[in-house]
Amino acid sequence: MDGRSIADWRQRLQDAGANPAHAYRVLRLWTNALPQDSGKRRIEDFLPQSLRDALPAIEAGLHGLARLKSIHPGSDGSERLLVELADGQTVESVLLPREGLCVSTQVGCAVGCVFCMTGRDGLVRQVGSAEIVAQVALARARRPVKKVVFMGMGEPAHNLDHVLEAIELLGTAGNIGHKNIVFSTVGDPRVFERLPLGRVKPALALSLHTTKPGLREQLLPRAPRLTPQELVEAGERYARSTGYPIQYQWTLIEGVNDGEDELEGIVQLLSGKYGVLNMIPFNSVDGLDFRRPSWERAAEIARTLHRRGILTKLRQSAGQDVDAGCGQLRARSARTIPLRRADPIAP
Repeated sequence: MDGRSIADWRQRLQDAGANPAHAYRVLRLWTNALPQDSGKRRIEDFLPQSLRDALPAIEAGLHGLARLKSIHPGSDGSERLLVELADGQTVESVLLPREGLCVSTQVGCAVGCVFCMTGRDGLVRQVGSAEIVAQVALARARRPVKKVVFMGMGEPAHNLDHVLEAIELLGTAGNIGHKNIVFSTVGDPRVFERLPLGRVKPALALSLHTTKPGLREQLLPRAPRLTPQELVEAGERYARSTGYPIQYQWTLIEGVNDGEDELEGIVQLLSGKYGVLNMIPFNSVDGLDFRRPSWERAAEIARTLHRRGILTKLRQSAGQDVDAGCGQLRARSARTIPLRRADPIAP
């Protein structure tokens, strides 16, 4: 056991004499950033002596999964957090306005979206389910977190077992409402097979970015070869089965996917669908040639789609004013950390 998964910690708790109720209490308090001696029931009246004896080391191990390396506050109320894992690798979390948190599921990413900093070095390793939840515990030590979105570094579908294990804990002991857990993916078919089977069924965000199949293959070169239409059809089935609208993600890039032909394609693709289109103007990154459209142009696009019946939200990527788009903090930090060979993508 390397301690990266929640299953490892459940086994360690069991070995120390915990039954399922004892383990639930320990994990609940940790996930909510509360000390192990808190709660209505006194620890000595509830936990067996063997577990109480082991608890200091267990608590230290849980806290050692992740630590804050640096904090980058934004003028919008967000805070970008550079989080160091126990092996020295780093990931990014973002405390969002209105009690939200964006977490990372991989160190790096294998999808290689051409407009994203995270994928430039490929996949370094998977982030364990306990390391994912540790990001939530770290954030909750700073402020309340009532929504968790899996939109940070990495493709959650490529680390599906660990992500689903983290989602189940967050949606139970972690006290996060199921519709306030958002699983973001480029559209791996396994997502549509496995998410409906879980005890906790999260809301779903699908990376669309264009209505043109050929352009999508260029923008997301190693994403599954689902066409935009196939992606929307799969999303619609999940939305209707869960009662949660799909969030379609669209990184708006000047001269690439902001033309009138794309707007017409969006209307044809999303009319009548149970979803919302989140448009996020491209977050400028050093070394990438893409350009961010003006806010006025982005707002005009959103208004045009609204008039044509497409629910569209124009969003600002958190951390714009601190040059901290997803992957940029880690890129600056990782220059001094040697990269290891990537773990294989989970089957």
